[in-house]
Amino acid sequence: MLTLLPQEYCLLLYDGYRPFQVQQHLFSHFSQQLAKRMPQLTSQEIMQATKKYVAFPSKDAAHLAPHLTGGAIDVTLADVHGKALDLGTAFDEMNEKSATRYFEQHTHENPLACQYRRLLYNCMTLAGFTNYAEEWWHYDYGNVAWARRVQAQVGHYGAVHATIQNHHVKEFRFL
Repeated sequence: MLTLLPQEYCLLLYDGYRPFQVQQHLFSHFSQQLAKRMPQLTSQEIMQATKKYVAFPSKDAAHLAPHLTGGAIDVTLADVHGKALDLGTAFDEMNEKSATRYFEQHTHENPLACQYRRLLYNCMTLAGFTNYAEEWWHYDYGNVAWARRVQAQVGHYGAVHATIQNHHVKEFRFL
């Protein structure tokens, strides 16, 4: 078996499948954060800035939010004890330094973060995932975003609907 990740590292999964309601909440939450942080922006500019970091909660097959399929994950590198390593920004941080290649162009800022991002990117893409360039932590496999990046006709995974009761998923249904 080929191992892509050196033994002194492991992957730490932050996020995978998200029910539609969670995607709606995250989009709204991040939109509100941006509006508070940048009050000079119009509502349309806030919407565009939010879409850069959080997929619009859509069930439309052509514009399906990647996490609604289970084919998107948010992941980082960790040490063998599961402690997340410094990849230059916090997970879900909304700024230019979150772009996967940011430290490729600013190597003097954080050479170790650049090295870790390269390792994560190379391991994930060699395993068949694609990366969303604005977020070093976001990888796709088999969903619409992945299909666009690998120029496949269609993705393997469509939307999954989850029935949630008392904060627990009770049932899954493919849409």
